[in-house]
Amino acid sequence: MFPKNLIYKVLVGTAVLMPLASTASAETILKLAYAENSQPVKDALKYIGEAVEKKTDGEVKIQYFPDAQLGGERELVEMTQVGVVDITKVSSGLLESFSPVYGVFSLPYLFNDQESFYKVMEDPSIMDQVYQSTESMGFTGVGWYDSGARSFYMTKGPIEKVSDLKGKKIRVMQSETSIRTMELLGASPIAMSQAEVYTSLQQGILDGAENNEFVLTIARHGEVAKYYSYDEHTRIPDVILMSNTTKMKLTPDQLKALEEAIQESIEIEKQAWSVEMAKTRKLAESEFGVTFNKVEHAPFQKAVQPIYNDLKKKPELFKLYEQIQSAQNN
Repeated sequence: MFPKNLIYKVLVGTAVLMPLASTASAETILKLAYAENSQPVKDALKYIGEAVEKKTDGEVKIQYFPDAQLGGERELVEMTQVGVVDITKVSSGLLESFSPVYGVFSLPYLFNDQESFYKVMEDPSIMDQVYQSTESMGFTGVGWYDSGARSFYMTKGPIEKVSDLKGKKIRVMQSETSIRTMELLGASPIAMSQAEVYTSLQQGILDGAENNEFVLTIARHGEVAKYYSYDEHTRIPDVILMSNTTKMKLTPDQLKALEEAIQESIEIEKQAWSVEMAKTRKLAESEFGVTFNKVEHAPFQKAVQPIYNDLKKKPELFKLYEQIQSAQNN
């Protein structure tokens, strides 16, 4: 099911009329679209365009469609499937609905800490199988960005213990694992797009949501949700996707240059992430009046244990989970 807005129709028409070629013309324009994002991500995506143009002597350029100009993340994945968009960046939580293996990143308390998370994400023996799992759907993963740890932020008071979540209406991504996690914690999960969250918090349709701290300032959720509680239940990476048809537009050298630019952008985003996050916390406190509190993780980990008990019923996911545990603990 594809979006039916006018921009999408125009782009699809353009894509259909453009013949695919195994080699690029003198100048190839790639479309890179993304939804609302933090500054480190925006800067990293901007770097891709600058770097690939330099590496290819201007043969490959990137045209940007930022801040959901072409739709939300699901629409952008669907456009990437058919080659209307060449490159996009979305949450791996959303990708679970396209490929079940991405659900591993939605498992609560999967990673020990940020260092372990980075170790796993940089391990080709783990990530290549995840990236390639959508190849038959028209796109593959080609890289990742840090999206921090996701914690709860609420409108009427902090989360300090598991019982504080009982009956609370919490926004989650359209992820089977995320929904199950909220249910085990006693909350009432509501899956909706990020664009609807502010108004839903404001009107009381939601009691809270879960995300990293950037959402408090960039999406201004700190105006309506004043309590951020560090339970850090997941570290769900962002994933950079490339359409299969894009590879047909580029020469081998151009494709290599693009892949190099993407890998370099990952390092840029990682370095900028913690710096910008510290600024965001201060801004959320000083200008939005958000209160932050730490949470003891153990009771929350115990509450979601049934997810891991049931994981063996999903052999492919369980195997990947075991690989991740081995990688981060060795």
